[in-house]
Amino acid sequence: MASITLKNINKTYPNGVSAVHDVSLDIRDGEFMILLGPSGCGKSTTLRMIAGLESITSGDLLIGTNRVNDVDPAQRDIAIVFQNYALYPHMTVLDNLSFGLKLRGVDPTEISRRVQRTAEMLGIHPLFDRKPSQLSGGQRQRVALGRALVREPQAFLLDEPLSNLDATLRAAMRTELIKLHRSLGTTIVHVTHDQVEAMTMGERICIMKDGEIVQVGEPMDVYRNPVNTFVAGFLASPPMNLLAGHLEDAGDGAVKVLSGNIAFTIPSHLAKGFSSHAGKPVTIGLRSEDFYLSNGAAKHTVPVNVEAVTTEVLGSEVILVASTGGNAAAEIQVRMPRDFRASPGEKVALHFDLSQIQVFSTTTTRALPRI
Repeated sequence: MASITLKNINKTYPNGVSAVHDVSLDIRDGEFMILLGPSGCGKSTTLRMIAGLESITSGDLLIGTNRVNDVDPAQRDIAIVFQNYALYPHMTVLDNLSFGLKLRGVDPTEISRRVQRTAEMLGIHPLFDRKPSQLSGGQRQRVALGRALVREPQAFLLDEPLSNLDATLRAAMRTELIKLHRSLGTTIVHVTHDQVEAMTMGERICIMKDGEIVQVGEPMDVYRNPVNTFVAGFLASPPMNLLAGHLEDAGDGAVKVLSGNIAFTIPSHLAKGFSSHAGKPVTIGLRSEDFYLSNGAAKHTVPVNVEAVTTEVLGSEVILVASTGGNAAAEIQVRMPRDFRASPGEKVALHFDLSQIQVFSTTTTRALPRI
């Protein structure tokens, strides 16, 4: 096992396109790190530089304490699993698992031990005599993982390995990868654009945008405390509701937030951090699960109009899509109890838990301090 350290890493292609800008990241020994972001954000390029499949324009890459910028990929003792599995189509599963070890001159007895141990771990013994064309997507994925596992490397690099699987199998494989990491304790760097994968699998997530790191932290910390509107709007489904509004000085140190028909007095323990923006336009962040049906006596009520497409039944919950009304009317999404029902055009009163409100500068998109 080993830590992976990126120090001011840059990648610029010969045509002048800059894919990664000044990326610095410490991945701890044995950590499950997620690189998350939209397509083209630089996450896969970063992973390929760690693997040695892409050259580094500038900066330093360390595996453990060793600088490996110019070390051949085969000498880095890192295994990578690709999105398309990259299995040898003419070989059986058994041959796919053992081929890399044979090339490295590993003793046949040791090869057999590693292959049998990995096959038992992944449940792929019955597939030994099949070729990739005879396997399902999930089986191919397990074999691709197995081929990486038999190497017993210092770290695993996973490049969107679950994206080709159906929803049910993807959920099952997420669980398998989590269990695998707990069993092995090996460093894993997993690239994905799927927020569910990021939130459920990673010990920490690194969110990237336009070739730069935007925020790094534990999943729930990033979820509850996004550094800017990009993270707030990107992470989770449905994403945080972001509404245009402004802050007003309400006297005696109090601050009011207004957006369309929404008007809240900020809790006193948050007002100090937001008061510097009184009189300025802001973006208000409201998570969908922090709304509740109002009982009539609750403070911080949000009157909304149910839209034509009112609910999306997801089995365990219902997503209400509604308009806030007023001059700054905006559409919001709210998690509701699974027995909730509403008709198009119906008016609903919602209560919001103000302790969870986020406020962002419209100018910088950065979150205002919650102090």
